[in-house]
Amino acid sequence: MAINSEIFKAYDVRGIYPKEIDEDAVYKIAQAYIKTFKPARAVVLGKDVRISSPSLWQSAAKGITDAGCDVIDIDTISTDMLYFAVAHYDYGGGITISASHNPKEYNGMKFVRENSVAVSADTGIMDMKEEVLKNEQIIEPEKGEIIKKDILDDYIKHCLSFIDISKIKPMKIVANANFGMAGVALKKLLVNLPIEIIPLNFEPDGNFPKGRPDPSLAENREETEQLIIKEKADLGVAYDADADRCFVFDEKGRAVDGYFLTAILAEYFLQKSPGEKIISDPRLVWAVKDTVLGNNGVYIMNKPGHAFIKDRLRSEDAIFAGETSGHFYFRDNFYCDNGMIPLLIILEILSQKNIKMSELVRPFREKYFISGEINKKVKDPDKILEAIEKKYKDGRIEYIDGFSCEYADWRFNIRKSNTEPLIRLNIEAKSQKLVEEKEKELIKLIK
Repeated sequence: MAINSEIFKAYDVRGIYPKEIDEDAVYKIAQAYIKTFKPARAVVLGKDVRISSPSLWQSAAKGITDAGCDVIDIDTISTDMLYFAVAHYDYGGGITISASHNPKEYNGMKFVRENSVAVSADTGIMDMKEEVLKNEQIIEPEKGEIIKKDILDDYIKHCLSFIDISKIKPMKIVANANFGMAGVALKKLLVNLPIEIIPLNFEPDGNFPKGRPDPSLAENREETEQLIIKEKADLGVAYDADADRCFVFDEKGRAVDGYFLTAILAEYFLQKSPGEKIISDPRLVWAVKDTVLGNNGVYIMNKPGHAFIKDRLRSEDAIFAGETSGHFYFRDNFYCDNGMIPLLIILEILSQKNIKMSELVRPFREKYFISGEINKKVKDPDKILEAIEKKYKDGRIEYIDGFSCEYADWRFNIRKSNTEPLIRLNIEAKSQKLVEEKEKELIKLIK
C-alpha cells in the first residue's frame, strides 16, 4: 500500500486510523527510524490509550526487532514518560504511539533520539519520510528482543524530586484526566502527600466518550470548572490525553492562562536560583519578561513548538521554559516538558505562601490584560499578514514566530497555522478596554 505522505508533520507523524495511518505504515516508519538514527542499545516503545494503539504498537515493535534492534516495552504511558525513560535509563532513542489531544479516530507516532533530544521535520522526520518512500525493508538475520520494563515508580520519584514534599499542606484538588494516562500517574504521585483528589474522567478510555481530549478548548473546561465550585476545591488541574500539557484552575473554577502559569513558575525558579535563563514564546510576553527581569533572571524569547524550545533550552542551559499552550520544560527534566511537575510546584508555592490559587495569579490578572488566542479561518493568510505588517510598521517589529508588533501600551502576535488555513492572533495591553478596542481593529483587517 502506498503511504500517505501527508501524515509526516512538523513534530510527529499523525493521521486518521486506518484511512491515513495503519499497521503497515507504522511498521515502515519504525524501520525508517532505525535507518535514519541508528540507535545504540535499544529503542524505548510506548503507547497511549487509543483503541488502535495496541495493534500499531505491535507493528512498530516488529519493525524495530526485524531491523535487529531491541525494544524496551514501557506499556501504556503519558508522552513525558517516554522522555523520562529514554534519558533516565540512557537508551538509544524512543517512540510512542500517540495522537496527543486529537479526536479518537486519530493516531500517530512521536520520536526522540538519545538523551530524549526532540525529532522534528528539520531534524529527521522528513529524512524518515524519504526512507519510507524508498520502500526497502530491513530484515536482519539476528532479530531484536522485546524487553518489558516498568518505569512508573522511577518516573514518580523523579517528578517528586522537584519539590520539598514536607512543605506540602493539606489541599483538595479536582483533577480531570480526560480518559488518558494522567489519572494513573496522579494516583501514585499524590498518594503520600496530604492531597485529596476529586477524580474526573480518571479511567483510561481510548474512545474518549466526552469528545476531543483537549482542555485548551473552552468548551472542554466547563465540567472541571463546575466540579471545583461544587466540591469547594482549592484548585483544579486538567490534562490532555497524553498528559504532557498541564492546565490549572483556581478555587473559583477559573482557568489560569498558560502565560500566567509560565510567569509564576519562572518566579519560583529564579527565587531559588537568581541569574538563570528563562525562555517563553512570542505570543504573549510582558508578564513573563517583567517577572524574569524583576527577579534577576535572563529573559529569552523563542519560537514556540516543543522541538524549538527544547533545542534552545539545551543550547542556553536555561533552567525553565513555558509556552502559552500549556507545555512546561525543565532543565532538570532532561530539557524536556512534563505535565506533573508544574502541578507539584504550584502545590509547594501555595503551601509556602499560605494563599489561594486566585491570590497567586491575581497580580498578573490585574496588570496584564489578554485576548486569549483568536483563530480565524481565511482564504489567503499571506495576504492578510502582509496587510497587517503594512498598517503596523511603526511599532517595534519581531519575526520570531509570525509577526509581532509592540507599542508602549499594547502588543500583538499574529501567525499562520502550520496545519490549517487559519490565522492565530494574540493581543495583550495595559487595560481590558484597549485589548477589546485593538481586537476589533485587527479582526476588521483579517476579515
